Amino acid sequence: MSTRTSALDAVVFGVDVQSGDVRGDAPSYALVAFDGEHLDRDVVSLRKLRRLIEREEPEVVATDNMYELAPDKDALVHFLRELPTETKLVQVTGAERPEPLSRVAKRHDVPYGKEPMKEAEAAARLAAANVGYEVSAFTNTTRVKVSRGRSTGKGGWSQDRYTRRIHGNVKRATREVESELRDAALEFERDVTEKYGGFSQAIFTVEATPAEIPVSARRTGDIRIEIEREQRDGIEFRPLAKRRDFVIVGIDPGTTTAVAVLDLDGEVLDVHSTRTADTADIIEWLIERGRPLLVAADVQPMPETVEKFRRSFDAAGWAPDHDLPVDGKKHRAREVAYDNDHERDALAAALYAFDHHQDQFERIARKVPPRIDRGEVTARVLTGEESVESVLREMQDDDGGDEESGTTHEPRELTAEEKEIKRLRERVDRLESHVSDLKETLEAKEAEIESYEEELSAARRRERQEARERREVTRVQRENERLERELEEAREANETLSGKLERLKELWKLDHSNFADVASENADLVPVKPVEQFTTAAIEAAHEAFGLAEDDVILLRDASGAGKSSAERLADVNPRVVLKHGTLSDQARAVLHDHEIPYGSVEGVDIQEIDELAVARESAVEAVLDDWHDRAAERRKEENASMVDDLISEHRAERRKEQRSG
Repeated sequence: MSTRTSALDAVVFGVDVQSGDVRGDAPSYALVAFDGEHLDRDVVSLRKLRRLIEREEPEVVATDNMYELAPDKDALVHFLRELPTETKLVQVTGAERPEPLSRVAKRHDVPYGKEPMKEAEAAARLAAANVGYEVSAFTNTTRVKVSRGRSTGKGGWSQDRYTRRIHGNVKRATREVESELRDAALEFERDVTEKYGGFSQAIFTVEATPAEIPVSARRTGDIRIEIEREQRDGIEFRPLAKRRDFVIVGIDPGTTTAVAVLDLDGEVLDVHSTRTADTADIIEWLIERGRPLLVAADVQPMPETVEKFRRSFDAAGWAPDHDLPVDGKKHRAREVAYDNDHERDALAAALYAFDHHQDQFERIARKVPPRIDRGEVTARVLTGEESVESVLREMQDDDGGDEESGTTHEPRELTAEEKEIKRLRERVDRLESHVSDLKETLEAKEAEIESYEEELSAARRRERQEARERREVTRVQRENERLERELEEAREANETLSGKLERLKELWKLDHSNFADVASENADLVPVKPVEQFTTAAIEAAHEAFGLAEDDVILLRDASGAGKSSAERLADVNPRVVLKHGTLSDQARAVLHDHEIPYGSVEGVDIQEIDELAVARESAVEAVLDDWHDRAAERRKEENASMVDDLISEHRAERRKEQRSG
């Protein structure tokens, strides 16, 4: 069938089941193609319907029930995936809870009949008039996958070259796709899998629909490019024309007039500002976007210009108790893009008005049945100050009258008792409604308090985290300072050791028999190694500093107070001679005598100190040694004489003992 008849390029397909069932083997469909003026009708199979949709690419495929085209959700998603990019599936009878097609057609003055072809025509006309909801299973995020077009297989050196070529081609195609996405100013994320020679695949997650992406799916040689939209968790319904809905309007008048439009759920639909448009132009702009039921300003009292707009739409008005502060307006409109301060003020007025009435809007939404227009009820409650129940009763009575066969009757006059009963019932209804509203308000306040408590807990967690971070920074700073101190101490120690090394070199020259490098006047010098005190700790410190070895000349700067262990530690060194300041203890003198360690007073020995070390004349040291040897010989004589006296005394004592016993 030919569908491109005359008036419009955008063709609408209206579809209804002619016979059979989509769950069966071969359902047939009544198909009406409508271009705004002409209608083409046909009966087609499901397969032919899909071929026609693919070939003609209609703007809309309209039906009164989306599950007439697919038996379940998975099949419906598959059907939506196969639709051309610019083709929408529209359910003209509503969203999750559709109305009867007859009622929708009557409300919009569209011809209707019970035959499938008449229902298909009604669906096409309604969709052409922007009535209904687009059925969507996909987000505006698209995945573009660049991968290998053939398997790399297995093989040797030639196979490696083949694999490298394929991966190199995938990498080259990936760069081309990325360049095209950047040229189109699209936001995307890239995830690549690197393999030998290049990429095995690359996945681009693009914030756009396939129609907006300048890349097409294809498979050529080594490369395969797949394009797939990201699927939602469920089915979403989007109204074709939001302009038929009731809206909330915020206006900021002045030299530059700004207008903001919200839906009844608080979502921002549009923002506009102008310096040239007059009131009529702005009213026309608003009419194109919806029916205002609430007009708001950001100052108190409401400006006269805003009041004129409110009266033009016969809408309810809202103004704050006092002028909204700039900080508050910035915070409330922080998640919405706007071009100037006037648009920000209009947005803030509309958003604050929505916040003020949000609980009321939600209560109305819960009470309104699916078949009743929530916006109509909300508008009558706000502008007419009617109760939700009375508006619903009146609207339901009107619906019931529409469905009647046409017979009418006059209601009888109620008695006084019946009138009183009716009045009391209405009062009970109002009171129950008021109680329900109060309960819902209480629940909302409790939820708000809970939300604030959660925010407080989150703020405390952030504060604790920041405190931990501050402590960690302080700890790192202290550690850095400690390391800097250690570095400075190490540098100082290094300088000290360097000086000590130089002194040790000088001492080494004096401590060896080869004095070729020493001046002639130093030929009679001998090194002297000083020990600060005659204690084990001082001896160990001197040994650690410059080493104590056998045949050293050791100087005790303070020889007093030494014990047996200190003397034995010095005797272990086996020095050549010990020069001392002060008097040795009897214990120390005995140990040195026992080990035959020469010692003598430093008096008479001219010692020249070089920093921590010292030198003395060899002749002076020899004099001390000679003196010690003389004293040692005299001491041995005295000891021998004493020993002989002791032996004689013992012998005499034994003789006397024998005589007494004999």
